[in-house]
Amino acid sequence: MTVEPPGRRQRKNAQTRRALADAAQRLFLDKGYDRVSVKEIAEEVDISVPTVFKHVPDGKEALMFDDGVERRESLLAAVRERRAGQSVLAALREFMSGRGPFLADPTPEMRRRTELIVKTPALRDYSRKLWIRCEAPLAEALAAELGREPHDLTARAVARYVLEIPQFVSEEPDPRAALDAIFDLLEFGLHGQTGQESRAALRD
Repeated sequence: MTVEPPGRRQRKNAQTRRALADAAQRLFLDKGYDRVSVKEIAEEVDISVPTVFKHVPDGKEALMFDDGVERRESLLAAVRERRAGQSVLAALREFMSGRGPFLADPTPEMRRRTELIVKTPALRDYSRKLWIRCEAPLAEALAAELGREPHDLTARAVARYVLEIPQFVSEEPDPRAALDAIFDLLEFGLHGQTGQESRAALRD
């Protein structure tokens, strides 16, 4: 039996995973998440149902998302590679503002995808799961940037609060305004100066 080199096998796996994600998103948008079966998605890509679960062991809801690696690495890079003088919370606010429901001018396709996730409980729950998987590495990165111990309680709390924001405010009438309100709370405190007030003060 011929064994494929690891590089080629990984590329083929990535191609299959991408094909599954594309087929799932198309079917979910056309029919609704609950009306699409894993078997139907498998048939679209011409593979078996067991092969689908080999690529996405978490199940049907995972097909709308990547494996979370890009999310985690981008999140950590936002903290570690932030601009000189930028606070970690300002960097995280900037990062979050470029994701999903917080985009200022999403493409029509992105808008439809975001609405599908927000309005489908199984997809919303899985999206939250991917965010929460980032909690430990984000907390460690925050602690390091703040000069604290790796398991510092404050860093862990900030990581948890920040990663809950997408789930918490995704159904707000203005998700971006809600995002800013929560980051203002985290950065300035309940009775502190808001980001808007701070920017106004700098202009005066």
